[in-house]
Amino acid sequence: MRASKGDHLVQHGRVVGQHDQESEVVEVMGQDGNPPYRVRFQDGHEAIMSPGPDCQVKHKEEPQR
Repeated sequence: MRASKGDHLVQHGRVVGQHDQESEVVEVMGQDGNPPYRVRFQDGHEAIMSPGPDCQVKHKEEPQR
């Protein structure tokens, strides 16, 4: 998984009724776009993430669907 500053990480819900959670990459802490990432969630809090297989990167060049 590779991401850049400004990309969005979408963590898909793993159980029925759990919504997807989207965050913006504000800092890439790994080398060459690799995790971990400092991310900012929609409510403003920040965290450091090493995304798992339930995450998807939406690159900033991709149009919003």
